[in-house]
Amino acid sequence: MSDITQFQAGEYKQQLEYQSFSPNPINQTWLITEPEIITLLDDANRYLGELNAFSQLIPDVDFFIQMHITKEATTSSRIEGTQTNMEEALISEKDVVPEKRDDWKEVQNYITAINYAIDQLSQLPLSNRLIKDAHRVLMQGVRGKYKRPGEFRVSQNWIGVSLKHATFIPPHHEEVSDLMSDLEKFMHNDQVYIPHLVKIALIHYQFETVHPFLDGNGRLGRLMIVLYLVAFGLLNKPALYLSSFFDRHKGEYYDHLMAVRTTDNLVSWLRFFLVGVCETAQQSIQVFKDILKLKETIEREKLPTFNVRRQGNAQKLMRHLYERPVISIKDVGNLLEAQINTASKLVGDFVDLGILTEITGQRRNRLFIFHKYVILFTR
Repeated sequence: MSDITQFQAGEYKQQLEYQSFSPNPINQTWLITEPEIITLLDDANRYLGELNAFSQLIPDVDFFIQMHITKEATTSSRIEGTQTNMEEALISEKDVVPEKRDDWKEVQNYITAINYAIDQLSQLPLSNRLIKDAHRVLMQGVRGKYKRPGEFRVSQNWIGVSLKHATFIPPHHEEVSDLMSDLEKFMHNDQVYIPHLVKIALIHYQFETVHPFLDGNGRLGRLMIVLYLVAFGLLNKPALYLSSFFDRHKGEYYDHLMAVRTTDNLVSWLRFFLVGVCETAQQSIQVFKDILKLKETIEREKLPTFNVRRQGNAQKLMRHLYERPVISIKDVGNLLEAQINTASKLVGDFVDLGILTEITGQRRNRLFIFHKYVILFTR
């Protein structure tokens, strides 16, 4: 058993023309003695409990979870330089301008990878196999498709413009298999007595340090946080994603990870991570509260304006908008199995009621957004 304040990250090893960082294995019990970390752990666990309660109270919660996933995919991809915003991520490929389709596709792949990985947790434990499978989905048909999708790297990678001018060089590829095996064992070692949130903070740090894939490490490392929370029962629903916190504090995020490697300062990273959990959980709780308030207002003030004959269609469209808040008149027609004129009239009424807003400015192929709903996830 080692005190977390005595953490030793690893050492730099000389390769042929560069030095790579070789992290120490982490599969052991870590003693938490820092009062601030213990207090933050209590706070974070309390907020997670409250978030769990909301996720169980809200009807059709999976619709709202999909919006959280879209936000996570957009934000996590933005950290890596992708330019798609959430509004764009919600539209179909045919409506994306050609110069933005590559970025849009990367975000869609990440949405698919998140949903795939969460779904697989019902059949597989959180493991290297599941992570590799999610990586394969993430890389399919996009810029990283030739960078060994679904396989750990067998060559050196780096963070920075080139190997010579890298800001960080992860371990030599011959070390990756053993380090990832150690990481997997640490996840599931029930003889390691350590709070779950400290464990996942350490797992995220170690994964980003090992950088086991040639591409996509940042996104997968952040995805592993929510996968762990769900897999080990800290969350009933995948409603907590830290990428927005990391994005707002991007400099600190990278600095704290780097400080562990250079100065063994794991405590500062834990503090930063736990503050992120507390802030993000509180924001997710507020989003759920705001959704309930918006839903109640629409059901009390807007939907009753439709007569009995149109009430069923209005209710059906409203329910659909919580899952897919960007829609075309053609989409509405297909949803309701109705004529275009009927769909157009209903959309027009939703615009007049302030539920939908037209976003293309075009006369044809117009798109409408449930803006008051989407904005809840983008603050």
